[in-house]
Amino acid sequence: MSYKNPNALVSTAWLGEHMSAPDVRIVDASWHMPAANRDPAQEFNDQHIPGAVFFDIDTVVDSSTDLPHMLPSPEKFSSTVRKMGLGDGNRIIVYDNNMGMAAHRLWWMLRVFGHEDVAVLDGGLSKWVAEGRAAEDMADKVGRRHFTGLMNNTIVRSKEQMLNNLKSSREQIIDARSTGRFNGSEPEPRAGLRSGHIPGSINIPFQNIMDINHHAVMRPAAELQKVFDEAGLDLSRPVVASCGSGVTAACLALALHLIGKDDVAIYDGSWTEWGGDESCPIETGD
Repeated sequence: MSYKNPNALVSTAWLGEHMSAPDVRIVDASWHMPAANRDPAQEFNDQHIPGAVFFDIDTVVDSSTDLPHMLPSPEKFSSTVRKMGLGDGNRIIVYDNNMGMAAHRLWWMLRVFGHEDVAVLDGGLSKWVAEGRAAEDMADKVGRRHFTGLMNNTIVRSKEQMLNNLKSSREQIIDARSTGRFNGSEPEPRAGLRSGHIPGSINIPFQNIMDINHHAVMRPAAELQKVFDEAGLDLSRPVVASCGSGVTAACLALALHLIGKDDVAIYDGSWTEWGGDESCPIETGD
C-alpha cells in the first residue's frame, strides 16, 4: 500500500536535491509548549536549513481572542507570507524541530488559505542534521511575492459547529491528545481547563502515526491505515480533528490526507476553547 497523496510529504534526500530549485521555498515553523521554556525564533537564528524563513504560529494569529494561535484573517496571513517571499507558484516545504507538530499545523494553514502546493519535510530538522546535511545561522534576504489568500472554510470548524455536531453526529471527532488527557486521568498542561474530551470523540494520540524512535517520520501508508482502523474510524464519513490547541490535530489531518482522506477539518479552538467553557459538555473515561 502506498500513499494516495504522496506529494504532501518530502524526504530529506528530495529536499537536498531540490532546495535550489527556483520554485521551492523552505519554511521553519518550529514551536514549543510554553512550559518547555524554549525560544524557537532564537533556535532558528542559531541553526536552520539553508534558505529557510521562520514562521511563528503564535504571532500570525487572530489577535482578537485570547485562545492560542487561532487562525488569522486571510488578509493578515497573506500579508505575512508575502513579506516572507512565499507566494503563488511556489512549492512550499515546511519543517520544524519538534516532531513535526507545528510544521503540520502550517501545512494545514496554507491549505486553509488556498495554497495546495505545500509539503512537510519528513523527519524535520532533526533528521536533516543527523544526516550531516548543511545548516546555517544566517537569514537570507527575501523579496516580496504575491500570495492569493482565499479562505477554505470547509476544513475549519468552530465551537458552534462542534456543538451542532453533538446533535447531528454527522462528523466523527478524533482527538490527538494523550490517552490520559483524553480520559481525564491526567491534568491539562494549560491552567484552568477541565479534563476529559468532547462527547463521542475517538482518541488517536498523534504519536501513533509517527516512528518516534526515528526522528518522528511518518509511518508507511499500511501502518497509518491500521492505526485508524483499530481506532474504529470510518473513512467513508466526515472527520474533524481536535487536540489541545489545534496544533497536533493537524498531524492526524496530514496522516489521513496521505492515505486519501483529504477533506479532514480541524476544530481550531480545540480543547483550550472547549475545556475552558463550562457550558460545553464533556466526557471522561475511554
